[in-house]
Amino acid sequence: MSSSTRHSPWPVLWRFLLLGCVSFGGPAAHIGYFRRAFVERLQWLDERQFGDLLALCQFLPGPASSQLGFAIGRQRAGLAGALCAFIGFSLPSLVLMYLLAVWGADVMAGPLAGVAQGMKLLAVVVVADAVWQMGRMYCRRRVALLLALLATVVLLLSSRMWAQYLVLLSGAAVGGWLLCERKETAGTAADGRWQWPPLVCFAALFLLLPLVADQPLSTLFNAFFQAGSLVFGGGHVVLPLLQQGLAGSLPADDFLLGYAAAQAVPGPMFSLSAYLGALLNPQLPLAGALLAVAGIFLPGFLLLLGLQGRWATLSRRRRVAGAVAGVNAVVVGLLLAALYRPLWQSSIHSAVDVGLVLAGIAALWFWRLPLLLLVAAFALVGALLY
Repeated sequence: MSSSTRHSPWPVLWRFLLLGCVSFGGPAAHIGYFRRAFVERLQWLDERQFGDLLALCQFLPGPASSQLGFAIGRQRAGLAGALCAFIGFSLPSLVLMYLLAVWGADVMAGPLAGVAQGMKLLAVVVVADAVWQMGRMYCRRRVALLLALLATVVLLLSSRMWAQYLVLLSGAAVGGWLLCERKETAGTAADGRWQWPPLVCFAALFLLLPLVADQPLSTLFNAFFQAGSLVFGGGHVVLPLLQQGLAGSLPADDFLLGYAAAQAVPGPMFSLSAYLGALLNPQLPLAGALLAVAGIFLPGFLLLLGLQGRWATLSRRRRVAGAVAGVNAVVVGLLLAALYRPLWQSSIHSAVDVGLVLAGIAALWFWRLPLLLLVAAFALVGALLY
């Protein structure tokens, strides 16, 4: 599909809303869900377009999977599609995290705990499928396969933010040197422009907000905006940044409860912001939650709006295309590492769990059962067994 083609945003909204209700497992699983839904089944974009967007989102601050959904929605239906993709994918988890802040921990107990465990097992299935399918696509050459395996080893040895950026930058450097094609693919003039208004807006907010934030609500928004501007490496990294930015505002136990709950609900881990924002503004918890959500997601989305059009042209240049190929190979390694930690470690506790995961993989690979049927099956099994 040409990036100039625009469709109605409403199908984008409900497709992402369905995914937002079932996408357990964190960013690695989200990438798998997106690829299966929008590349394989709906064919809203092809493998190359998906890989280009994924590489860009990996290098920007903020939640990579939410940015990837935002970019897919924008490519499908313009800015309205991007907003619909974000709302649809994030709304279920934001509502659950807000209810947790308002009603307490009881909202996460009962049958929902068993369903969440079933969805975690399905996330292992989805990530395993994504590793296999993306490995076949992005690791055909020996250099790419070696990059993926080395990235896996490094990320299993260290889960820190610097390790992820080390392998991404190394993959880009090696790919630009060894994986570039002989010919460049021509881009279109419409694709190649910087979008300066969102970039200027990001710079103004980042630089000026700390100077003018002197009221409770503006201070809250600034704390989350600064965190969203500086967090690289996904939701697991945002907790220490927020703890530093909100030092003394909330007890440590509240932070940890919200962090644990964000891993148990579907959708982006940055939904933690809705929980924290509601707790930080108890007089108007909904206003606090909305400001915190806007603050933490806005930086990455502004940067993506400013850079995505130019990236469409840059990614067709020979050296840049090689760098993208290297990053995509590293992403396969990142997914493989995430398949073990945290997914396998946090989801697989018994031989029954292993059997359910193997059955799910067989259902995807051999029987080609629809994903929605698998979601219903794993939710039912989770509610009955856990």
